[in-house]
Amino acid sequence: MKRTPLVAISTLAGVAGVLLFNPSGPNLTAAGKGVAPKSTTTGTTQPITGTPATTTSSGTKTATTSSGTKTATGQAVDARYGYVQVQVTVAGGKITGITALQLPNSDGRSMQISQAVEPMLLQQAMQAQSAKISGISGATYTSMGYAQSLQSALDQLGL
Repeated sequence: MKRTPLVAISTLAGVAGVLLFNPSGPNLTAAGKGVAPKSTTTGTTQPITGTPATTTSSGTKTATTSSGTKTATGQAVDARYGYVQVQVTVAGGKITGITALQLPNSDGRSMQISQAVEPMLLQQAMQAQSAKISGISGATYTSMGYAQSLQSALDQLGL
């Protein structure tokens, strides 16, 4: 009988601790923050399924150089943990480069994930030569945002 109040208080404290725990830290997303990509590579792909994240800005920059190379900037997409925006370069109807202008980096974990998955997303998109990529397990929102921003850039270029 004497231990009942102690057990009840301990249980309530434990439940409160679990409910208040947030392993990813605060969700402090802001446009304009991003992680730059490293290089262009190739790999295998399968389409992402599901509803992409919400689009937040248009980012409709398109440029053509004298050599016939076209560049377009995709929409900045709110991917829950931060914004994703890519710029695509096309020559001769083929994607020759993709640059991640923004990737989630609002906290250490988001930045770590973005740096790890960006080369893989780049590889998938270059291999597919489209926005139909399979994405990366553990970075679903970033993958969907990457695909949506890439597709908006490709749409601007008529691909």
